[in-house]
Amino acid sequence: MRRILAAVVLLGSVATAQAQDLNFSIAPTQSCLAATADPAARRACAGKAADACMANSPGGETTVGMSSCLDQEVKQWDGWLNAAYGTLLAKAQASDEEAEKWGTSAPKITPALREMQRKWIAYRDTTCDFEMSQWGGGSGTGPAGLNCLLRLTADQAIYLERAWLGN
Repeated sequence: MRRILAAVVLLGSVATAQAQDLNFSIAPTQSCLAATADPAARRACAGKAADACMANSPGGETTVGMSSCLDQEVKQWDGWLNAAYGTLLAKAQASDEEAEKWGTSAPKITPALREMQRKWIAYRDTTCDFEMSQWGGGSGTGPAGLNCLLRLTADQAIYLERAWLGN
């Protein structure tokens, strides 16, 4: 994770100057998501906004441009993931409280959810570190790391939305 952060921070400082030139809109991703409820098809929506941003922004094809566009979409998916996790956590806590009232011996959902999310974060970080390591420190390292974060964050957001939320 430290390598991901270092690559993102390094590119982010350069990308900040170009950020105002980005033509980023989350609309392509949202349109894709609205068109289907199928989880596999929803996973294919990840990257639609970043791709459009790269294609329609001055310098979008450069390493800095790609990183900036990918970073914008990662932030969107991270927000959606956190919203889904928060809703799911509240439902898990309510379910655990209800089960406790009835005196059930069923395992609690809340600790399992928290542990699953912690382990997912570790999985995401090590997976993206591995993908970035394949670039040998070259200029593709940052976009590779951000693309990995985008893909895995979108997958987890979709999973959490479906877990109990039924979305």
